[in-house]
Amino acid sequence: MAIPSLQDGIDKAGSPIGLLWQPNAEPWTPEVVEREYAGWRQEQAAWHEGVALLNLSHHMYDLWIEGPDATRVLAEYGANNFEKFAIGQAKQYVPVTRDGKIVTDGILARRAENKYLLSGVPAAQHWVQYHAEKGGYDVAFETDTSSAFRPGGGDPKLFRYQIQGPLALELIEKVFGGPLPETKFFHSTPVTLDGRSFEALRHGMAGQAGYEFIGPWEHAGYVHEAFLKAGEPLGLVQVGALAYTTPSVESGWIPSPVPGIYADPELAEYRAWLPLFGIEGKRPLNGSYFSEDIADYYVSPYELGYGKLIHFGHDFHGRDALLKAKDEPRRTKVTLVFDADDVRRVVGGGEDPGFVLTYARHRVETSAGLVGTTMQTASIDPVGTVLAQTLIDSAHAEPGTEVTVVWGEHPGLGTDPEADLGFPRIRATVQVSPFDRHARTEYRRNA
Repeated sequence: MAIPSLQDGIDKAGSPIGLLWQPNAEPWTPEVVEREYAGWRQEQAAWHEGVALLNLSHHMYDLWIEGPDATRVLAEYGANNFEKFAIGQAKQYVPVTRDGKIVTDGILARRAENKYLLSGVPAAQHWVQYHAEKGGYDVAFETDTSSAFRPGGGDPKLFRYQIQGPLALELIEKVFGGPLPETKFFHSTPVTLDGRSFEALRHGMAGQAGYEFIGPWEHAGYVHEAFLKAGEPLGLVQVGALAYTTPSVESGWIPSPVPGIYADPELAEYRAWLPLFGIEGKRPLNGSYFSEDIADYYVSPYELGYGKLIHFGHDFHGRDALLKAKDEPRRTKVTLVFDADDVRRVVGGGEDPGFVLTYARHRVETSAGLVGTTMQTASIDPVGTVLAQTLIDSAHAEPGTEVTVVWGEHPGLGTDPEADLGFPRIRATVQVSPFDRHARTEYRRNA
């Protein structure tokens, strides 16, 4: 029996929106790790005030790309600068369609002259592998899926532990017996712990000082225990799956853009190559903003804040479209700070709503009508309310601008997209993105 493809799913549903629209969709959270260890509030506080351990080992896909054409295929299907890409360095990989829309980003690390590791949501990995196979590039691939989808179960090939927060460097010195070598942002340095070799990547998702430690799974338990033991006097807190999803809302990373691949006739073969039961066919859309045109959900890398990563010094797929989009009016990424009283009234029924997380595309309005859509919304306890990473018309992106968020679930096809469904409104104020000051001002200073 043939495995259904993404195109099969679209054809059966009648449209991409018919396939993807799922009102009240459950938000994604990482697999395997506990939902909470100390409680989501305490876990969020840890990376703001103390030190936190985040386990990234289980929920990401890894794709190793190796061969004489590895750099060429990545450069021809990514907008990044490959002329300045050192071994041991990582970059936010930015693949786009011929129309200049993001396919979905990933973390690309250069492991050797002709070897890379692309990690994260697998949409970017699929894009690279498909074009490499179709184009006959001299390159080989090895994939390790997330733990929820690994065939036959088993352990990951790599462990990934982040140490984040104001006390992160103090903890790291305790574990390794001294400070690590000075390392630029998104560069790695080799480390050894009691004869076990792995690497430290200068990176973090919480907008705070810290490192991501990456190494072979055989060392995972030992390294994890070493951090826990050394961190106990410092009040180290393990971060569970709920709190783990929220640092991106403060640090300005949008984790769930819709790949711009669903309607272009020239990508029909690609959609037939993709499995239906993958990220492209199963990542749902929902919220109060509804459109029957999937293209209305596509985003430009400029809107995501990736303009500085785009390098026009080489030819790549989508280059002409990005050149044109560079000077066109577009939406701006901002943080919306929700009115706390409205959150209690609308979301909590008058009470504290507890943990709030959604990737819904909620309408953002002013007296002028629709001006933007939310991309990820979450409770941030140290701030005292809910924040939302949002794409908004640039004319309304000034910090301090007052807007309203329409909180509800449009039923989808068969109901007018502009119908007044009586959804409640939450007042919100536009602020900058990244919202976290450290992420905004210090994070990439030595990149």
